Amino acid sequence: MPGFGEPMLHVDMDAFFVEVERLRRPELRGIPVAVGGAGGRGVVASASYEARRHGVRSAMPSGRARRLCPQLVFVAPDHGEYSRLSDRVFDVLRSFTPLVEALSIDEAFLDVRGLRRHYRAPADIAAAIRRRLRGDVGLPASVGAASNKFLAKLASEAAKPDGTLVVPAGGELAFLHPLPVRALWGVGDATQRAVAELGVTTVGELAALPRALLERRLGGAAGSHLHELAWARDPRPVETGGDARSISVEETYEADLLDPDRVDAELFAHCERLARRLRHAGVAARTIHLKVRYDDFSTISRSMTLDGPVDLTGQLADAARALLRRTPPGRPIRLLGVGGSQLADRAEPRQLDLGSDDRRALAAAADRIRDRFGNDAVAPARLIPRPEVEGSPRAAPESAGNDAGPRSIRERREGYTEPATGRSG
Repeated sequence: MPGFGEPMLHVDMDAFFVEVERLRRPELRGIPVAVGGAGGRGVVASASYEARRHGVRSAMPSGRARRLCPQLVFVAPDHGEYSRLSDRVFDVLRSFTPLVEALSIDEAFLDVRGLRRHYRAPADIAAAIRRRLRGDVGLPASVGAASNKFLAKLASEAAKPDGTLVVPAGGELAFLHPLPVRALWGVGDATQRAVAELGVTTVGELAALPRALLERRLGGAAGSHLHELAWARDPRPVETGGDARSISVEETYEADLLDPDRVDAELFAHCERLARRLRHAGVAARTIHLKVRYDDFSTISRSMTLDGPVDLTGQLADAARALLRRTPPGRPIRLLGVGGSQLADRAEPRQLDLGSDDRRALAAAADRIRDRFGNDAVAPARLIPRPEVEGSPRAAPESAGNDAGPRSIRERREGYTEPATGRSG
């Protein structure tokens, strides 16, 4: 249909975590704000555009962010609230079309060609989506529209913050070829250096190279992939099979973890948070991942695929502990993370597990209590500090380099940095 040549939309919420916090705290509007751990070893999970103008970016150490922007205001993350608002965002998106592919908690692809009889052009749909997100959820978004997913994502990035950009059908190469080669998916530092040796700095210069040359220099698959993208070719459809590809939680610690009991407690706390996020998303994970970063910044990852999908804390903790046993013992741990992938709908049949129905009922009851009274209303006994008895000796602090004792749930959250699925808000 004439005027409907850009049916792929990419919707990306602007500084999602920050904007959710601003809904609750209007005094944060217009000033530099970062969501994340405020301590010396914390990490920025999301930065406002006022902060980004000072060079602050997500995944940046908090100490560096403060040096770049001394007036930066840090806010502790509240991932339960972010998940709740994300559900409302996706309710809005699916009210336009069922063809929604969630990339993370705050971005998605939409195929809107089925709306051609209701709207004059995809640009009108993009404007309507942004109005609804502002009106119904109270949050800003940027939208890119193009003939394929790759270009739509580039367009939404160029539209930020709080804008719409359409790459017109027939004008794909005029938009794409002036961009730096780093704009292509799959171009990291090594690939950028390899193509720079060929005199390539822009996508257009890369497109001018013979495919065979790229395949010899970068390898067959990578060379062919970049050649196709450089000519704006991306045949992938919108895939609606699941709201996320993976869900994970991680924390960078103020002081390295040394004591095995403390490591186990932190691992269990991560599994508790991951289980809640999986259940909130209505999914369970077949593959469990462990991420460990040591004091020398070396990082290792381990994973295992289970016989069936899981979403309970104990099940996740059993897998995570087994993975931890496959890592070098006794090394100081700077960062610890747990994740789940190969996500399946929770309604999918499970392998029989004695007592699992009771555990799921208990978990569901705890979730309802937290939804009503807050995340701190109920917690596993493993995560509750033991009360001190008057007259008894105080517990000795953990070995040097560790902060003493398990923290409360609220203290955990305030020191906690966790990536949103796929990307930061």
